[in-house]
Amino acid sequence: MEESASLGGISKTVEHNGYRMDIGSHHLFTKVKEVKTWWEKMMPPADNSSADEKILLRKNRFTRIFFKGKFFDYPVKLNATTFENLGLDETLKVGSSYFKSLLFKRKENSLEDFFINRFGKKLYSMFFEGYTEKVWGRHPRNISTEWGAQRVRGISGVVVLKNMICKALNIKPKKIEASLTDNFYYPKFGSGQLWEVTAKETINNGAEIIMQAKATKIHKSSNNNIDSVTYEHDGKSYELPCDILLSSMPLKDLVAGMENVPENIQHIAAALPYRDYITVGVLVPSLNVTVPDHWVYVQGGDVKMGRFVVFNNWSPFMLKDANTVWLALEYFCQEGDEMWTSSDEDFATFAIDEMVKKNLISSADAVKDYHVERVKKAYPAYFDTYAQIGELRTYLDASTNLYCIGRNGQHRYNNIDHSMCTSFEAVKNILTGTNDKSNVWSVNTEKTA
Repeated sequence: MEESASLGGISKTVEHNGYRMDIGSHHLFTKVKEVKTWWEKMMPPADNSSADEKILLRKNRFTRIFFKGKFFDYPVKLNATTFENLGLDETLKVGSSYFKSLLFKRKENSLEDFFINRFGKKLYSMFFEGYTEKVWGRHPRNISTEWGAQRVRGISGVVVLKNMICKALNIKPKKIEASLTDNFYYPKFGSGQLWEVTAKETINNGAEIIMQAKATKIHKSSNNNIDSVTYEHDGKSYELPCDILLSSMPLKDLVAGMENVPENIQHIAAALPYRDYITVGVLVPSLNVTVPDHWVYVQGGDVKMGRFVVFNNWSPFMLKDANTVWLALEYFCQEGDEMWTSSDEDFATFAIDEMVKKNLISSADAVKDYHVERVKKAYPAYFDTYAQIGELRTYLDASTNLYCIGRNGQHRYNNIDHSMCTSFEAVKNILTGTNDKSNVWSVNTEKTA
């Protein structure tokens, strides 16, 4: 089993019986020129006809929502498809609710308020409330608005309508939000391939990468700097001296491994919340419905499935047999809960039964093969002690040679490009001798209405 991962999120690719499977399929889109240049240097853009293995495919994004047995555009648009799916009465309620939200803004104390202000209460209850709770295990009223500012920045009913009008009139919008992008890059053999290539290039340039090693202790000196890291590898323990430590490990684990940490800081870090993730790769001859999508968001409480991904539509090179359909069913859970502790066989059976329930396949007998993957701490969450993360950051920044980077390294739900930017900023500080790390922590934190 081959696998690779990145600091930007799950972004891991495994191989199973000749089929490549992304764990948390990530598209490569960025408005940051430095990131785009780096991607294209590692893997130049090309099309499917290229014989080169190290290429980025240019993809036209297609994503929909599956709700009550029907496909809706993502984001939801007030168009003929929506009218037909909802019916006139429901559509009028959605419109009325949306315009009410424009006139009577709520004070934003929670993610629920954030969504209602931007989409109206009716649309929120249909497409955001249940799905958000499915993903995070908490009702949106118990989640910080900061998650919305992080992941849905600039997206609202007004923005969606504006983009629709621009498309109809063939006008290019001045600003394109990441959640509305139509085009992206995707490595030929899955998103993890980018990091496989990066690792090889890094080694070729003289660096050493120690794989399958677990950091167990972070040693600090009297002046609070990091002296060394103890790690385990092949059953043996080693201590590695370090001048500078860049850490993309979860903040909870970083602090747990440190010596002489104040009790209040230990508490904040230990109680930081995460959502864990299970995905089931399923191989079938065909699906009962036509799915040209990259992602499909599964709404409704009748199944626990949060999303499914069709790898055929990402890259034909992910499949050993082009006459089959290779897809992944994605689930959000908590380490230790019933889903997490179930056996691979039991969970696969459960997930395949949900495929039948949603009429993606007619029976479980259609499944030719499956593969289950679990990922701990896949999604840093914005509740519990997250409100005190500023105290934790202040404590960690006191170690002048420690840089916290990446999604879990900052406990921030960033995309790949912004996670990479945190490392770029850290390197700039190291090269210039800058001790102020605010530029590293402030990547992707600007707020918009």
